[in-house]
Amino acid sequence: MRKIILWMSMSLDGFIEGPDRDLGWQSVDEELHTHFNRELDQMGAFLQGRVMYELMAAYWPNADQDPDSSQAVKEYSRIWREKPKVVYSRTLEKAGWNTTIVRDVVPEQVESLKAEPGGDMVIGGPQIAKVFLRHNLIDEFRVYVHPMVIGSGTPLFPYPEPRINLRHVGTKTFGNGVVLLHYRRA
Repeated sequence: MRKIILWMSMSLDGFIEGPDRDLGWQSVDEELHTHFNRELDQMGAFLQGRVMYELMAAYWPNADQDPDSSQAVKEYSRIWREKPKVVYSRTLEKAGWNTTIVRDVVPEQVESLKAEPGGDMVIGGPQIAKVFLRHNLIDEFRVYVHPMVIGSGTPLFPYPEPRINLRHVGTKTFGNGVVLLHYRRA
């Protein structure tokens, strides 16, 4: 059965974005981006909320057309366009690039999706993650901690949820100081 993986970057003080959705503090260099590409290219689908989808759709579909884009950016542009995406939104009317819109998170439907063949699925975005956590649907956590304290913004876990016992799977430190913390449900 496929797993659902929460995949997020956060600051050392626990924020995934700064005020006004600022992501400029993230330390994504060629090494880290190449790692992201290698891992995400193996995934079966991206699961996103509307806000995350719109953020991604505003840049990635044509990022490889910019002659100044790095090889890693060009490669991720292809991955993002081709990878199946499920966007959970009650307001989004249409979406392109191999995207299915689903109005509500229904645990039985998600479990059916997990039972389908293919690679694991990545979930991104704090609001949709909150819903998936509430329904006990996240199997694995990959949190990329960036060496930055930003002071305020959107926290990765802004809500009180029941405790989740986790088992450490691995830690990886990148040359730019980013540390991957990898956990699975115990």
